[in-house]
Amino acid sequence: MRPGTRATRVSLQGRISVILQLENGRQLSGKLYQLSATGGLLEIAMYLDERTKVGLAIPIGGNVLRPDAEMLFPMWGAQGFLQPFRFTRLWAQERQMLDSEIAELLRQSVARSTAGQGLGARPRPFYLESF
Repeated sequence: MRPGTRATRVSLQGRISVILQLENGRQLSGKLYQLSATGGLLEIAMYLDERTKVGLAIPIGGNVLRPDAEMLFPMWGAQGFLQPFRFTRLWAQERQMLDSEIAELLRQSVARSTAGQGLGARPRPFYLESF
């Protein structure tokens, strides 16, 4: 058996705020740290139990995606809890917008990381190469 390929993910470092809608109608806010086509990682003030079903409101470009998600096992973070999640319902149009936004964010991060490197620039040597 061959292990499945992981979805491409982009690191957002908490730059995007999201709203979580619980099944009882209560709303929580959080910051999005990672995003992929299958789910992501949120930073929230209080953790949610594993397998909790939520609705998300994620601003992407000029639109707001409203997928359903399931919370996975939380971890302690620097400012609160890091809570991974996976999408359980994502419409085809939302999936297309999400894929194009992830691709654009990856292009921007590659452009930023290669900016300042001219032609013939060598990558930094590894520490062990200095001996």
